[in-house]
Amino acid sequence: MNKSELIDAIAKDAGITKVAAKAALESFISNVTATLKKKDGKVALVGFGTFSVAERAARQGINPATKKPIKIAAKKVAKFKAGADLSAAVSGAKKK
Repeated sequence: MNKSELIDAIAKDAGITKVAAKAALESFISNVTATLKKKDGKVALVGFGTFSVAERAARQGINPATKKPIKIAAKKVAKFKAGADLSAAVSGAKKK
């Protein structure tokens, strides 16, 4: 599913226009992004999952073309951990 298909599905399920669904989705994305940019930013949606930021340490890598070692800089990366309800739905397990 891509962004436009998701907007169509949200509009249909919520009984709203595609314009309103697009605005809601873009608002969600921008708010999650803004929260994760903050120090210790975290967005927890009970049952669905948690968006957070993790720090990746600097490390040594290998350039596959030249086989020479390269330095990979430390950076922050976005993480998503699925919640119990989402994990159960994906695995097909029944909810207790």
